[in-house]
Amino acid sequence: MIYVDADACPVKPEILKVAERHGLEVTFVANSGLRPSRDPMIRNVIVSGAFDAADDWIAEHADAGDIVVTADVPLAVRCVSRGALVTGPTGRLFDEANIGMASAMRDLGAHLRETGESKGYNAAFSPRDRSKFLETLDRLCRRSKNEMQSGNR
Repeated sequence: MIYVDADACPVKPEILKVAERHGLEVTFVANSGLRPSRDPMIRNVIVSGAFDAADDWIAEHADAGDIVVTADVPLAVRCVSRGALVTGPTGRLFDEANIGMASAMRDLGAHLRETGESKGYNAAFSPRDRSKFLETLDRLCRRSKNEMQSGNR
């Protein structure tokens, strides 16, 4: 299963393409409307507009071996702790080895923005980011399927 933090996710078509190739179900979770699909492998979940409602839904449903796509570091922390395989839309992998540092850097960045030391501009999403994401997601899909087949889930 692939769970997607779908609000402002720039790689939805890529997720669908890779998921179809691997025969994995995709659940898009968002606070607002999503394009409906007749594909039984695609599920759309619309949550309330409450702050972090989509994150809470994903964190409650993602289990060990599931894949989560999110740019939200606090959500990544929660999902990694549950054993999920987590990547950002740029192909950045979040795992036990780096999630602590990713969380600390996010907190530092937030502090610098709050104090005016940093403007907090994010780099534009590039074709290289898209390519790296496709590579990372494909690798995570293979790993997830292997874990399912070996009974580690």
